[in-house]
Amino acid sequence: MAPLRVVIAEDQVLLRAGLSRLLQDAGMEVVGEAGDAPDLLRKVAAHHPDVAITDVQMPPDHADDGLRAAIAIRREHPGVGVLVLSQFSDERYALDLIGDDAAGVGYLLKDRVADLDAFADAVRRVAAGGSALDPEVVGLMVGRRRRDDPLQTLTPREREVLALMAEGRSNSGIADALHLSLAAVEKNVTRIFTRLDLGHEPGDHRRVLAVLTLLRAG
Repeated sequence: MAPLRVVIAEDQVLLRAGLSRLLQDAGMEVVGEAGDAPDLLRKVAAHHPDVAITDVQMPPDHADDGLRAAIAIRREHPGVGVLVLSQFSDERYALDLIGDDAAGVGYLLKDRVADLDAFADAVRRVAAGGSALDPEVVGLMVGRRRRDDPLQTLTPREREVLALMAEGRSNSGIADALHLSLAAVEKNVTRIFTRLDLGHEPGDHRRVLAVLTLLRAG
């Protein structure tokens, strides 16, 4: 199987080099590196990677240039997964990035990069069309008070399972996190799909739609 092809955008040279080395050590191919948002867009257009990884704050404006570039990549190159790294657990950034489609998108705090296995797994999930959202950001979304909440029909346990799904965890990963049997997790996931009226969608697509329901509620 060919290695995943990745473009990295980070204006700090040492951090960009560190990310590149981590991903190469994980068996991925870094096909392009960018130091600003316009160069990220050029590199993605030139290389058509499986995943583009970018910081939120990038030159030239040192504001949310990286985030805006990521949103443009999602619009102009729908086959490219996008993973945004941020120093801030700001759900607004995540919601702007996700828009109306939670497939092939990730939003992680930079601290998560220190766990190479978890970071590489997040990159692979995004490349495969899944989602990888930071637990702190998911916690903010789950904890908000909502009106006309489509998640009100879920039990507390089902909410826990859905929050872990939003982080991109598999059923076995959810079982480990909640100390449940795999069968118990599968039952909870099935009930979530049923309560959210997602029972007739394909399996992987249902997970993405369930996550999108969580993010849109509010």
